[in-house]
Amino acid sequence: MSRTKFGKSVDVDNPYAVYKAGDIEWRVLKTYQGVAKEKSNPYARWMVAAKSPMTYGSWDMGDTYAREVLKYGQLVAATDQWKEEYSNELT
Repeated sequence: MSRTKFGKSVDVDNPYAVYKAGDIEWRVLKTYQGVAKEKSNPYARWMVAAKSPMTYGSWDMGDTYAREVLKYGQLVAATDQWKEEYSNELT
């Protein structure tokens, strides 16, 4: 079984990864499954802090589908461990 290396919640100021799409920013604070499981689960989710014009400068925290972030977001910052685990997803 593929366990996640990112299962411990982290602070919004120290996320595992930061993705952006225009004015939208997602900061990944926790994952629930390992990368291998996420690939086969269209409903795999991440705990994120999200900011957009609709949040008026505040962070909105909650779960979102991992595939949505990977599909629409561009990685702008990440821990070395995140880059290693998600390197196939980033190309």
